[in-house]
Amino acid sequence: MRNQGIGSWTARRARRTPRRTALVHEGRTTGYAALHERSTRLAHALLGQGVGRGDRIAYLGPNHPSFLEALFAAGMLGAVLVPLNTRLTEPELRYQLADSGSTVLVHHCGRAGGRADGPAARLAEAVATAVAVDAGPGLPYEALIGASPDRPIDLDVGPDDLCLIMYTSGTTGRPKGALLTHGNILWNSLNVLVDTDLGSDEVALVAAPLFHTGALNMSCLPTLLKGGTVVLESAFDPERTLELVQRHRVTCMFGVPAMYDAVAAAPGWAGTDLSGLRTLLCGGAPVPARTARAYLDRGLAFVQGYGMTETAPGALVLDRSDAVAHAGTAGVPHFFTDVRVLAPSGEEAAPGERGEVVIAGPNVTPGYWNRPEATAEAFRDGAWFRSGDVAEVDGDGYVRLVDRIKDMIISGGENVYPAEVEDALLDHPAVAECAVFGVPDTRWGEVGRAVVVLRPGARAEPAELLAHLDGRLARYKIPRSVLLVSELPRNATGKLLKGPIRARYGPPAAGSPDSIDSTDSPALPEE
Repeated sequence: MRNQGIGSWTARRARRTPRRTALVHEGRTTGYAALHERSTRLAHALLGQGVGRGDRIAYLGPNHPSFLEALFAAGMLGAVLVPLNTRLTEPELRYQLADSGSTVLVHHCGRAGGRADGPAARLAEAVATAVAVDAGPGLPYEALIGASPDRPIDLDVGPDDLCLIMYTSGTTGRPKGALLTHGNILWNSLNVLVDTDLGSDEVALVAAPLFHTGALNMSCLPTLLKGGTVVLESAFDPERTLELVQRHRVTCMFGVPAMYDAVAAAPGWAGTDLSGLRTLLCGGAPVPARTARAYLDRGLAFVQGYGMTETAPGALVLDRSDAVAHAGTAGVPHFFTDVRVLAPSGEEAAPGERGEVVIAGPNVTPGYWNRPEATAEAFRDGAWFRSGDVAEVDGDGYVRLVDRIKDMIISGGENVYPAEVEDALLDHPAVAECAVFGVPDTRWGEVGRAVVVLRPGARAEPAELLAHLDGRLARYKIPRSVLLVSELPRNATGKLLKGPIRARYGPPAAGSPDSIDSTDSPALPEE
């Protein structure tokens, strides 16, 4: 085959294991031969709409076979898939559509994707071609597939060609499109196969959203590459997760700690047969000790790791056999990936010395979409991706994350960048200045807290400020508490001092008379 990218995976699997089940979704099973046929027909349909090499195809919807069909179809044409986060607001989604230059939007408007007159329907007007999977404006998805040929498509697509643009917020508050090539995806999948021993008999439950690189690239695609079965869930429900684990004899799961906590707290936890589970992949946030204990008590241990969208995402992995002996660390580098911790001098940090995590390898992004300056700033010596995270390495080579240079908040597995929230707060006419940082939360790991200084003579209640953010930001980005204060500490150049702000206004400040807790808890990542 000329196609050496992931667009060829369905053809390669169809010739090797055509009758094996690839996908299970809401009671419907799809074999590898059928997955290849449907993806090929969709590729022909997109070709008929003018999609060619390098064109961007956006996808907005829940976990659904159409996501993977769109990904493989795009890969056949040398086009690029742009997964959109269903939890973002309409203005946020419009920005990503425009920034990526997507010409096609594959979307869901019905039961699982929103109202037929909701944001997805209105976004369909912003692209040249809309394809509706279930309902709403645009070409009907199933009719397009049914009317298109299934003759083979084999174009010259190589490992350096672009496969995905996955948006990740930056410290400036504007999302950046991280570029992932076909080679990035392949090498990350190989890392997973080598380091977690996934087998061809794998049954992977994927309930975390595919628009996040963890669910897609750490669980779903490696399983399909190996020839296993993916049980695809449109939304996460802890009780249903237990039922599916038992019914399908699930062997592998991926989730963030908040998801695993919810499963362990579900009524069916004690009575569910978990004996089939052999790999629990956990990422997106550090695994709390209480979470690990709940699964260790059932004879299960996590394969936890560290990474980011820009590394596709795996960088470090802590094998389940090391979960106890090296608890609190993120493990060691993946097999085909190199990780260093550099002291401020640029030299390798000594054991126990803190420094910045930098990453190199074939799974590392070539940069950001249309952001040459951001791309240049992201790499040290043009080769090592700068994570912005601070860590230390112990004498055995295990890496422990200790701080985040970029002040990123991880809430329920979602990345929240304070600058974006601060910019939205500053749009309120009563706000003079503000600072947002993360505070510990027993359920979500972290939630945001905003510390606000009002303009002289202005009045605004914390509830009003939170309401101001609703609709401007996704719900998980909205702080859970607001503190009204008279001033914020700054250095001589006027820069806010986040360290002293955290020390002064962190827990237990939420119990003060000037604070208010938001009534809307952050949603789980799959909502």
